[in-house]
Amino acid sequence: MNTLAYGLLGLVARTPSSGYDLMLQLQPFWQAKHSQIYPLLAKLEQEGYLEFTRIHQTDRPDKKVYSITEKGQIALKVWLSEPAAEPVLRDELVLKTYCLGLADEKAASTMFVERIQQCREHLEMYEHYLKEYESDSAEHSYPPDHPSHPEFGDYLLLSWGSRRMKEDIAWCEWVLELLQKRS
Repeated sequence: MNTLAYGLLGLVARTPSSGYDLMLQLQPFWQAKHSQIYPLLAKLEQEGYLEFTRIHQTDRPDKKVYSITEKGQIALKVWLSEPAAEPVLRDELVLKTYCLGLADEKAASTMFVERIQQCREHLEMYEHYLKEYESDSAEHSYPPDHPSHPEFGDYLLLSWGSRRMKEDIAWCEWVLELLQKRS
């Protein structure tokens, strides 16, 4: 099984979900297309890692809501106990930065200004959700940053995203300062 398969098992283990819901849940931290998710869900179901319940819908085709089987839970626990693979970096801006000396000044600056804007939009979203977790913590026995909080993993990922966006913004601003020295 590949990483995406284990990720789908993990998401379904937390909450039974449809393929569409899984695609939305994955988006913040793993890029996967509809064409990858649905065949993989079918394969996981055929191999006994997942099962589904068909939900009848009158206004659209029936929906499959997947849940994890005992076999899926065992496979997920084994995967979670293994060391994580080295991260794969695939960011077009990084490659363009390597070739930045070949770009004209305006185009170079525009790339970084646009990335700052993208990062600010993502940061705003992450910060919004973090505030929601903190305000909802009164409903739980633990604050969201406590390992016993039921949404501890969500909180950690939102914090990671927020920190990453802040660091990316700072780096892009630094690059823009250096590019100004070019002129």
